[in-house]
Amino acid sequence: MKKDFLDLADAGAPALRAMLAEARRRKQARAGWTKGRADADAPLVGHTLAMIFEKNSTRTRVSFDMAMRQLGGTTIVMDAGSMQLGRGESIADTARVLSRYVDAIMIRTDDHAKVEELAAHATVPVINGLTDRSHPCQIMADLLTVIERKGAVEGTRWAWLGDGNNVLASIIEAGSLLGFEVAAACPEGYDPDPAIVAAARARAGNHPPLLTRDPGEAVRGADVVVTDTWISMGQAHAEAKLAAMTPYRVDEALMARADAGGLFLHCLPAHRGEEVTDAVIDGPRSAIWDEAENRLHAQKAVLLWCLGKLG
Repeated sequence: MKKDFLDLADAGAPALRAMLAEARRRKQARAGWTKGRADADAPLVGHTLAMIFEKNSTRTRVSFDMAMRQLGGTTIVMDAGSMQLGRGESIADTARVLSRYVDAIMIRTDDHAKVEELAAHATVPVINGLTDRSHPCQIMADLLTVIERKGAVEGTRWAWLGDGNNVLASIIEAGSLLGFEVAAACPEGYDPDPAIVAAARARAGNHPPLLTRDPGEAVRGADVVVTDTWISMGQAHAEAKLAAMTPYRVDEALMARADAGGLFLHCLPAHRGEEVTDAVIDGPRSAIWDEAENRLHAQKAVLLWCLGKLG
């Protein structure tokens, strides 16, 4: 039975914990190595990952490429505009063809239904590199970063500020699976997907996600403070949205309400001066560069899990 990685809940808590432990182990084993050197066991020798990009990418493209190289495998990078997919070939037919050529497929796109259709027709594992609904690979990196800094994610409190977007959706899902509290402050009209919130509340038990309009309430005592750009790829630069989001900017005064050891995370790219100030993103609480690096290590574990090399 093939293993797709479309959302965190699809994998389940035990698999997520196994992947995070593997990611940390492999990262530690590479200390002091050059980036292009393969892991000692090179478990994906002979394997190829196809990467489809319908959205621009820096971290997803480079981290998945380097992940496969370090695991001993290879990649094929395709932009949708240069594929037959961009000229009208169906997702289903693309899935069937690529499954004959490669061992796994990663796609970064807009509509989540595209990833689900790709997975339904592919006979190899499919990985969600980002959709408008969720961003599970990013949150795996965030979880790894918090584990490195805090020792565990269980029992922590995460505060989200701003748009109720795909990143928040995956954080809410992670909290309900791994036992940490999520407090999200979003302006009216920009709440997270109600279905994702409802599913998380049904799973979460004593740690249901909290939704509030008050950024101070969300951040109070938080171990982790997270935000993201307010204007996503493909959206118009909406002045009304920026005005609604301004009270949710993460600045030094807001960070002062977090726990004294609270971390700041941002999936990048950042619009400095909009959702976060320079003083915070470049400050001593910021863990954004470890977070960005951890995309590589977390995705190595995701690849191993999808390809039956882990658990």
